[in-house]
Amino acid sequence: MTALRIRDFEIHPGYFAPDAQAQLVADLRDCLGQAPLVQPVTPRGTPMSVRMSSAGAYGWISDRKGYRYERLHPSGVPWPPIPAELLAMWQDLVPDARAPECCLINWYDATAKMGMHQDRDEADLSQPVVSVSLGDEALFRMGNATRGGKTESVWLKSGDVVVMGGEARRAYHGIDRIRPNSSTLLPKGGRINLTLRVVT
Repeated sequence: MTALRIRDFEIHPGYFAPDAQAQLVADLRDCLGQAPLVQPVTPRGTPMSVRMSSAGAYGWISDRKGYRYERLHPSGVPWPPIPAELLAMWQDLVPDARAPECCLINWYDATAKMGMHQDRDEADLSQPVVSVSLGDEALFRMGNATRGGKTESVWLKSGDVVVMGGEARRAYHGIDRIRPNSSTLLPKGGRINLTLRVVT
């Protein structure tokens, strides 16, 4: 399917077919068996509404010490490898980029959301971020390089992929809400979001 471009965000609807989505979910269960989801808190101690884990050489951590990347899960175990299907997707969509070093795994229940934010904890912001949606649909809002101003939104469906490069790499973005029961991919509902990043 033809990619859409909104504010330099490149959206690939239905990039992963239903069978590929199911395989990804199976691979993620293996990842989470090694590095279980945790309930992160902000540096102020406020619990986030999503639960998180990671795969790759680094994982993204949020706690009272701040936002950062670490080589170990909070339990002390190494992060699992990034699933091969995701590495193949990265090579297909951003072939000139360096290999991803982190795949952040976010799980949203029916009430979870993600406020407008920038991805800026990485050392090289010239490298893209690639985001995969699995499960229930999510209203994705795209903003600007500074807070405020006009935004645009699009519903992301299971299997959709968003590439954030160029101006979009530094743009504020977020998830306003989830559309419960809009997908049958996850037996108990909810949404999984995977974001692949170059950390160093």
